[in-house]
Amino acid sequence: METAMPSKLTAPLRSLQPKADRDQTLTSNALQVKSNGQALPAPAPLPPKLTTPILPFTPRNDRIGMFLNSDDQLLTRHVEETHLPDGTRQIDVRPLFQLVEDILVYATQTLQGALPGAQMTREGIEGKTSSMALVTLPDLSIIIDRVFCEMSCKSWAGSDAHEATLSVLKLLAHFPWEAKVVLTLAAFALTYGEFWLLAQIYSTNPLAKSMALLKQLPLVMEHSGSFRSQFDAVHKLIRAILNVTRCLIDFKELPSVYVTEDEPVLRAVRSYFPVAVYWTIRSTIGAAAQITTITSRGHDYLSSSSEAWELSNWHSNWEYKLNTIYEHFMGTMRTLIDLIERKRENEAYDMLRKFIYEMIHIDNIPVLNRIVGIKDDTQPLYDCAAKRRVYLDVLRRKNVLLLISDLNISQEELSMLEQIYNDTKIHQYEIVWLPIIDRSIQWNDTLQSQFERLQGPMQWYSIYHPTKINTAVIKFVRDVWNFRSKPILVVLDPQGKVVSPNATHMMWIWGSTAFPFTSSREEALWREESWKLELLVDAIDQTILDWIREEKYIFMYGGDDIEWIRKFTRQARAVAQSAGIRLEMVYVGKSHAKKDIIRKVTAAIMADNLSHCWQDPTTVWFFWQRIESMLLSKIQLEQVDNHGDTITQEIKKLLSYDRSPGGWALLSKGSSVVLHEHGSTIYMALTQYEQEWRKEVAALGFEKAFQSHLVKFDIREAPCCRFDFPAAAGRIPTGMLCPECHLTMEKHTTFICCHEGALGLPESAASALPPV
Repeated sequence: METAMPSKLTAPLRSLQPKADRDQTLTSNALQVKSNGQALPAPAPLPPKLTTPILPFTPRNDRIGMFLNSDDQLLTRHVEETHLPDGTRQIDVRPLFQLVEDILVYATQTLQGALPGAQMTREGIEGKTSSMALVTLPDLSIIIDRVFCEMSCKSWAGSDAHEATLSVLKLLAHFPWEAKVVLTLAAFALTYGEFWLLAQIYSTNPLAKSMALLKQLPLVMEHSGSFRSQFDAVHKLIRAILNVTRCLIDFKELPSVYVTEDEPVLRAVRSYFPVAVYWTIRSTIGAAAQITTITSRGHDYLSSSSEAWELSNWHSNWEYKLNTIYEHFMGTMRTLIDLIERKRENEAYDMLRKFIYEMIHIDNIPVLNRIVGIKDDTQPLYDCAAKRRVYLDVLRRKNVLLLISDLNISQEELSMLEQIYNDTKIHQYEIVWLPIIDRSIQWNDTLQSQFERLQGPMQWYSIYHPTKINTAVIKFVRDVWNFRSKPILVVLDPQGKVVSPNATHMMWIWGSTAFPFTSSREEALWREESWKLELLVDAIDQTILDWIREEKYIFMYGGDDIEWIRKFTRQARAVAQSAGIRLEMVYVGKSHAKKDIIRKVTAAIMADNLSHCWQDPTTVWFFWQRIESMLLSKIQLEQVDNHGDTITQEIKKLLSYDRSPGGWALLSKGSSVVLHEHGSTIYMALTQYEQEWRKEVAALGFEKAFQSHLVKFDIREAPCCRFDFPAAAGRIPTGMLCPECHLTMEKHTTFICCHEGALGLPESAASALPPV
C-alpha cells in the first residue's frame, strides 16, 4: 500500500520480507494482542464534571521549554523506567499502522489542502483498506480506548503534556516501543477521524448533525478559514509523527538473519528509542488536545493572538524535534539497508559460486539462468542479428562464450571478435554479451545510447538490458573471473561447466583454431608452439611470411623515437651490405602509444623509405594485442616464471623492451629468431661491426658473430626491465622474475593519463594545478 507520507525506505524494507509475508492480508488474527490470560490494567477513571473552561496545551501550561533544553540521557532514564516488556503484549503493528494512516489521510483530504507528501487517491485507499477486513478484536479495542481515556483525562484534569505522556507510557509498559506509539496514534486517529467524519456528513446525515451540534462543529466549520493555520500546524505535526512511527516499525521489521541484535549500528540507534517514543507520544497528545480545544472553545479560541502565536511555537518545537529524530533514523536505516544488501549480495554470491563450481548439471541452462536469467522475465536475451528477444533455450547444450565487458569496449576488439566468430560459425558455440555497469551511476539516456551503439552491429546474443544483471553476478565476475574493465571471454561447456575463465588470450593468439576454447586446449596449443617469427606475426602480414619462406634476414623493430629509427635502419642496411646478407626490415609500432604518434612515425618511415611498415593502426594494435595475450595466457596458466619455457621468457623480454625508452629490435633468419635487444644496445653493436666483429663473421657466420658480440655487453648498463599491467587487465601476478637476470622484480604502483579523451584543460582543472 502506498501510504500518505511514504517513507523512501519502506519499499526496500518490504522487499526484504518473504513474499508470503508481504502479501499477507489482514485476517482475524492479523492484529492480535496476547495477554497470556493476564488481566488488563484497570481502566482509567472517568474525568470529573467540568466546572472550568478547558485549557489548551500551550507553552504557558506546559514544561516544554525545560525538556527541550534538558539532558536527553535523563529523559531516556525516566522513559526507560516505564518500559517493562515481558513478551506478553505482542502485536503486529504494521496493519494497524496502515489503518491509522488511512484514517489520517481521509481526514487530511477533507480540508482542501492535503498533508505535504500525502497525495493518495481516495480509490487507492479504499481498495487497500477493504482488503484488510478486521473482525472483533476486543483486547485491542479496549487498550486503544484506555489510551484515549488516559490522554483525555490528563488533559481535562489540567495535567501538562509531560505528565500525560508518562501516564500513557506507564499504561503501555509491557508493549514494545513501536507498539506504544502505534496504539497511541490509533487512539488519536479515532478522535481525529471522528472530527472530520462528522465535518463531512453532518449536513446530510441527521444523526451526524446532532452529534456535530454537541461538539459545536458547525460553528468551527463556519469559521474554518480562520482555523486554517491551526489545522495546518496539526497536519505538519501529524506528518512528523507518522514519519518517526514508520521508522520505528521499519527497525522492528529488519530481517534478523541479516541484522542481529548485537549489530553495533542497531544497538546505537535503539538507544534513541526512548526519546523518540517519548516525543512522538507527547506530540500525539498535543495534537489531540489541540483538536479538542478547537471544538470545545470554537471561534473564541481565536480571540487571543498571543495564544495563536504560542501554539505555533510549541508546534514548531515539537515538529523540529521529531524531524531531527526522523533524519537520524533515516540515516541509520540507510546504513542498515546497505549492510543488509551487502550481506544478501554476499549470500547470493556464495550460492552462485557453489552452484557453478561445486554442482554437476546435465545441461547449461540452470547455470545460464543463474548468470543471465532475469526473474519474472522469460526472454532475458536479445538476438542482436535478428533484432528480437529470445529464450535461454537457444543456448541449450551449446558451448557458450560469455563476453564480459563494460560499455567502453573498443571497436577493434569487437571487429576482431566478429571476424573470428564468423570464421568459426560451423562450430556449436554462441557468444552472449554481458555488459557490466557501475550500479552507483544512475542509468541515463547517454548510457542507453552507448549501449545501443555497441549492441546494434553485434552478430551474437546479449543480455536484454545491463541493469537486469544481478549485483551478485557482477560481484562474482569481478572476484572469481577477475573482470575489471578489459573484456574477457568465459567459456561454458554444454553442461554449464566453466572450462576457461578467460579465452580472450587464445582467441587473439590462435583464432578459431583454439576451439572449443578450454584451458586444456590452451595448454595443448602452447605445447605445439616454438619460439619462431611466425608465432609473432601469424597471418598479419603476408609479405613477412614470404620473407620467412625465402630465408631472408629480418629485422623486426619498434618504438616511437624517429631519430633512433633513422639511425638504426641506416646502420642495419650498411652492416647488411658489408656482410653480404639479404636483409629486410619491418616496423611494428609501439604498444599503448597514441595513434597519432604511430601515424607520424609511420609517415616518416615511408617518406624516407627506411623500411616496410603497417599503415593501418588496427594492424599495429592487433600485433601487440596478441603479444600481450601470450604473456597473459601464461599468467593464467601459472607458467609465467618458468625459466625452462623459452617462449615465455622471450615474450617477457620483448614486452619489457617495448616499455623501455628508445626502441628495440629482433633479428631472425627465416623463421628462426637469432636475437632481440634494447634499441640502444643493438644500435651500439651495429656501429661496432667494422671495428670489432666483422672478422668473426667469416669464421662463425653472421648470426653467431652477432650473438657473440652482444654477450660482451654488461647487462647492468642496459635499461631496466619493466612490465606494466593495467588495472583493467584483471588477473595480475603478485610477483615476477626478471627475464634477463632472473632476480625478483620490484613492484611499483603507477598512475598514468595520456589525455586522449580530453579536448582541453578546463579552467577548474587549471586553477587546481599547484603553483610553480
